[in-house]
Amino acid sequence: MDCSKLAEDGTPELGMEFNSEEDAYQFYNKYAFKMGFSVRKDYLNKDKDGVTTSRRYSCCKEGVKRKYEGDVMPKRTRAPTKTGCGAKMVIVLFRGTMKYRVHDIVLEHNHELHIVQCAHMMPSQRKVSEAQGFQAEISEDAGLSLKQSHELMGKEAGGMGNVGYTREDLKRYLRTRRERSLKYGEAGSMLNYFQEQTLENPSFFHAVQLDCEEQITNIFWADAGMLIDYKFFGDVVTFDTTYKTNKEYRPLGVFVGFNQHRQIVIFGAALMYDETIDSFKWVFGTFLEAMCGKRPSTILTDQDHAMAAALSVVMPETFHGLCTFHIRRNFMKHLGNHYKENSDLPYMFGACMYEFEEVEQFNRVWEAMVKKHNLENNEWLSGLYRIRDKWARCMMKERWTAGMRSTQLSESLNAAIKNHLKLDHDLVQFFRHFNRVVDEKRHNELIAEYEMRQKLPMVGLRQTPMLVHASETYSPTVFVAFQNEYGESTAMVILRQQDAAMIVEFAVMRYDGGPERIVVFNRNDLSVRCSCKKYENEGILCGHALKVFDTVGIKIIPPEYIKRRWTKRARAGDCFDRRRREVVADPKIMISTRYRELAPAMIKVATRAAMSEDTSKVAITVISDLAKRVELLLSESEEQPLQNQKNLNMEERDKIEIVNEMGEAVVARGIKKRGGGKKSRVMRSWINKFDRVKRKSRLSRTTQTTASESEPTSVSIEEYMFMGCRSSTDSVSTHSMSQTVNGPPNAIAPNIDESETVHRLANQGPPTSVPTEWMHPRFSIFSKYNSVRDVLMEERAALLTHCDVDAYHVFAPSPQGRNNTQGLQLRADVASPENEIDE
Repeated sequence: MDCSKLAEDGTPELGMEFNSEEDAYQFYNKYAFKMGFSVRKDYLNKDKDGVTTSRRYSCCKEGVKRKYEGDVMPKRTRAPTKTGCGAKMVIVLFRGTMKYRVHDIVLEHNHELHIVQCAHMMPSQRKVSEAQGFQAEISEDAGLSLKQSHELMGKEAGGMGNVGYTREDLKRYLRTRRERSLKYGEAGSMLNYFQEQTLENPSFFHAVQLDCEEQITNIFWADAGMLIDYKFFGDVVTFDTTYKTNKEYRPLGVFVGFNQHRQIVIFGAALMYDETIDSFKWVFGTFLEAMCGKRPSTILTDQDHAMAAALSVVMPETFHGLCTFHIRRNFMKHLGNHYKENSDLPYMFGACMYEFEEVEQFNRVWEAMVKKHNLENNEWLSGLYRIRDKWARCMMKERWTAGMRSTQLSESLNAAIKNHLKLDHDLVQFFRHFNRVVDEKRHNELIAEYEMRQKLPMVGLRQTPMLVHASETYSPTVFVAFQNEYGESTAMVILRQQDAAMIVEFAVMRYDGGPERIVVFNRNDLSVRCSCKKYENEGILCGHALKVFDTVGIKIIPPEYIKRRWTKRARAGDCFDRRRREVVADPKIMISTRYRELAPAMIKVATRAAMSEDTSKVAITVISDLAKRVELLLSESEEQPLQNQKNLNMEERDKIEIVNEMGEAVVARGIKKRGGGKKSRVMRSWINKFDRVKRKSRLSRTTQTTASESEPTSVSIEEYMFMGCRSSTDSVSTHSMSQTVNGPPNAIAPNIDESETVHRLANQGPPTSVPTEWMHPRFSIFSKYNSVRDVLMEERAALLTHCDVDAYHVFAPSPQGRNNTQGLQLRADVASPENEIDE
């Protein structure tokens, strides 16, 4: 700031000159901060070239509050803040030096000034800087509330007074940021988010489905990490859509599985419009496309018929299992009335689902349960029995499920999503917070990987070669399960043994009783098969097979019985996307590594430099020079073309096209909306509430009139009613014209020329006994058509020829009224005969 005259105490004076208008404002605002008042930018004048020639800065209390000119004072009014203060500073552009000179100055105020402790609350002193805004955005993305974010910045600044803005300013800043992110509409912003993710990692997959109106219905996406997870752990998948994620009540479908630590991994997600067969077909087909056509061995879902029908078409070779949790819940829903005190119905059903391993035993107990509780004619239970191969243990013991019997992984994920998402989030916010859930699950896996390498496994019998081998091979979680099975094998006894050439059959049972298992051992290839089918179902050898291995002298686990997905090296190998490109989970891993090295050093310097004003100035100067050098080096590096390409795409965000199923490039018109979610209450003004009461009372009177006139043996055609109107041409005659059509109850009225009636009424002059300013015609016509839309289409030509229809109103006192003429009333509010409106 270059001032020719500047008082020692910083008080503005006549004749001061400033290089720019902004310099003048900053000087006067600094003076206002010291004195305790807020500055408002008042009028300005510009020349033909757009250069500001004069400007006035006033006190925020300049002027007086305008008086309310209505007849009724509103109940809620704001307290007045203006006192007519005349303090001001006027600057004028001096053409000789092209500087702004103080032309007029008034320093006296007619109100009490603010104290120093409240100076940071004044409007002209509050501003969210660029750095503070960036920090607020990071806090919001991290899930901090507005209050928590503001308090955190206050702690960092040494108090709320040093932050420089209030919580309301932060709220407006974040709202403006969200509005900017939705500048090109919800659909355009979503597609831009997908484009940004694709630019950061080309393996990012996304797809949207358009309807016949080119609106987006279903959305699917999967990032590079999901593709990698599916390659190694995509043999068993659960899919669940019970979580409704936003205010439009859209189902969120997530493909979930297990990793080697038996933790949740996410393979992909879909935001669906509805839960129909066609939508599920598209979601499952798109999921296979993203995963290079690799189908899972097993997929578990809830008891949804549309989902089952879609899976049978898209994945016919995949085993479809039903979630036992949803079956038990539906069991309580359909058969809860059969429960009695000390009833064994739930226990018998649970035994059929979880305990019995033999089909004969299952059938015997099921028949006894149905007969005992008189459920032979229960349709739901009969339908469940027909698909017993999808949920009964005796039917599923040979199916590979990795130990999963329900969609509990999806339910657990839903609980995590619920902690991060809100119903009022827009799509861009939804994707950001959904990524937080994904990152949290991946961070849990990193913790498990660290613990696996940091801690040695707890081997119960360290002298046992098989346990030592298992501890070196399996992940800690799977090793615990294997060690439990090995402990069970020590309690097993061999009852008998039958040799047949290379095949040996063992009968194995616990020493204290229990079911007898048959284990078949092949001496040629050292293979083993147990009747409990634990290895086929869970991928871990059972205690019966381990007992046979110990008996025949096998002390380590044969390689063919080690599932790679349960080992410590389960993620070894490369992964390629559908374009045969190698998938890299985080292409910016080196950038993150360098950031972790630089950030602590910069924070340490900033912490020490903030101790005094001199060190702070030195640090700011050095950092400014350093920033210029960094930008210069980056502009000359090879990374700049990529950044320019990204910026170019961001500028063309409103031109993003989608390739439809016909291979044509179309622009999405928007996201198809649907209702069904909970709606928040809308605060209405007293005027709206008053009009609402009037409409309800008018509606009730009209309905009562219609019901009373609609006798069982006749249909009345009422040709006119009166309301207030705006001109003499809006009125009709007051003489009565009515017609009665006799017929049976709910009969269809015969053809009547209503067009001629409306034409006649619209051309009648105003009555002599009623002032024209209080009249307005309302035509009430009983329909001879079965559809309200037919009425509007047929009567449109006659009404639009002579009058302007404000609105159509349909009243049906009974449910049958909308399909019959009995009690159905169509009302057209007429405004002006000169104008026409659209359909």
